Amino acid sequence: MITFTVSLLILIIGYLVYGKFIENIVAPDANKTTPAIEHNDGVDYMPLPTWKIFMIQFLNIAGTGPIFGAIMGAKFGPSAYLWIVLGCIFAGATHDYLSGMLSLRNNGAGLPEIIGIYLGKNAKKAFLIFTIFLMTMVGAVFVYSPAMILGNMTKEFFSTNAVYIWCVIIFIYYLIATLLPIDKIIGKIYPLFAIAILFMAIALGFSLFIKFPTLPELFNSGVTSASFNGKDIFPALFITIACGAISGFHATQSPLMARCITNEKHGRRIFYGSMITEGIVALIWATISMYFFYGGGAAELGVANTLQAPEVVTVVSKGWLGIVGGILALLGVVAAPITSGDTALRSARLIIAEFLHIEQKSINKRLYICIPLFVFTMALLFFNISNPEGFNIIWNYFGWANQTMAVFTLWAITIYLRKSKKLYIVTLLPALFMTDVTTTFFCIAPECLGLNSTLSYSIGAVCTILCLVLFIASIRKEE
Repeated sequence: MITFTVSLLILIIGYLVYGKFIENIVAPDANKTTPAIEHNDGVDYMPLPTWKIFMIQFLNIAGTGPIFGAIMGAKFGPSAYLWIVLGCIFAGATHDYLSGMLSLRNNGAGLPEIIGIYLGKNAKKAFLIFTIFLMTMVGAVFVYSPAMILGNMTKEFFSTNAVYIWCVIIFIYYLIATLLPIDKIIGKIYPLFAIAILFMAIALGFSLFIKFPTLPELFNSGVTSASFNGKDIFPALFITIACGAISGFHATQSPLMARCITNEKHGRRIFYGSMITEGIVALIWATISMYFFYGGGAAELGVANTLQAPEVVTVVSKGWLGIVGGILALLGVVAAPITSGDTALRSARLIIAEFLHIEQKSINKRLYICIPLFVFTMALLFFNISNPEGFNIIWNYFGWANQTMAVFTLWAITIYLRKSKKLYIVTLLPALFMTDVTTTFFCIAPECLGLNSTLSYSIGAVCTILCLVLFIASIRKEE
């Protein structure tokens, strides 16, 4: 419990100290008119209370990511602590805050627009396609996974068609939530779901301190293997734990809230703060999982230590928190992915509208974009359902694409900081590290190129050095 306790304290201190340091670099202006006020359209641009924006942002970026990712990442042992803490403070929270502030200072611009401003028009076009595809993957995956759970719970009522019925119900909700003004559904129910997930995490955190189990420690782990299922810690750990450390998906969600903020000074608590909160949730679940996998937690609950992430959530929540825990677990594995799916598709709608210059105040104009968007998502969903490995295939590609998106965002932020004559090393170092991670993973992963380790590590290193050389060359060119 020593590593967990120290890690928890460092995350809190990170928000107070390093978060303030990053804020000072940006220098937010409390007197500047924000897009929520200047472009208020009653649909996507509208002022919301700061506490509500924080809750929505937290749920948008969290979903089940910091839970499932942390559970799977914990199988690598206590090294997961290092990535969650250092990744969250120096990479993830910095990435989320600066991408949110960039959107805020560019009239609530979506991520592809920001990429275009700082990395060029060609990068914008390529990234637009990349982003839309990622958003639809999120929508498809987060329809099927909760539909499967709900279908198993209600199969006695719907027989063999239960999963399909729930897919239709969730899809209808997606369409409604994507079309309606942000304050009608998202602004009302998201804070409640966020509170439920936070309550579950806090309750489980207190349970850990009450139980005070013997856990693998960073300095004396008891976990002898540096890999899990044949996957080396580098780069697999840094892809497995995304939400809770750094996630490119977050930069697609920040513009949704950038269009609702009324004061630039609120940016740190909303963007940086929600990421630190997500890191704390991931830390708690990683600790629980280490106890579950390596500390006798599975035996205590009377189950095998080979359970998958959703099963671990359900078993632990029910076993430690009783009926209340079971309800919260249901919210975690069902409601959370649904809320991530609908905001992903809403973000996709706004990104397409921004690129094609289609106003979104009219519901007919929103439908012009939503209909083909949902048709494509349904096609992915059909592939997901019809192929036995469909879910795993889409999810594996999503993991890599998610972190690749973070790489593009970090480089765009770095260019912005350099051009603004601000301290750009705070994002340059994370950008270089994640470039190495994503390139190496693409080379070594069986679902991608499947190259040997030596060649994959070499290609990753060369690509990272090349990016650094190009960046330095661009600086010298401007001098």
